[in-house]
Amino acid sequence: MKIGELATTCAVATQTIRYYERRGLLPPAERAANGYRSYDDAAADRIRFIQRAQAAGLTLAEIAGVIQVRSDGTAPCHHVDGLLNDKLADVDARINELHQLRGELIALLDRSARLDPSDCRADEICHILNR
Repeated sequence: MKIGELATTCAVATQTIRYYERRGLLPPAERAANGYRSYDDAAADRIRFIQRAQAAGLTLAEIAGVIQVRSDGTAPCHHVDGLLNDKLADVDARINELHQLRGELIALLDRSARLDPSDCRADEICHILNR
C-alpha cells in the first residue's frame, strides 16, 4: 500500500509515518519503480503498536528501545514491565502533587471567601495569595 493508504488505515498523518521512519521506529519502506513508498501489513501493525505504546504513556525513545530489544532477538516483556512500572510511579507521584495542589486551592478559596476585596492593598497585589 502507498503511504496515503497506510496513513488512512492507521489514522495518522503521512508526515507521522515519515517521522517514524526517520526515527527508526518503522523500517524504511520499499520503493516502487515510480519511487513511491510501498508498505505491507507489517508496517500497519508496527504503527498500531506505536500508538498503543504511546497510549500507555511511553515516549518515542522508550518505544524505540522496546523495538530494539525485540530486534536484538529478545522478548521485551521485562523491559516493558520496567517501563510501565516507572510510568505508574510517575502517575502516582503526579496524583499526589495534584491532591496537594487541590488542598492548596481549597484553602485559598476559603481564604478568598473570608476576605473583603476593599481591604486589598495595592502593595499586596492580591491579598488572597499573600499570607
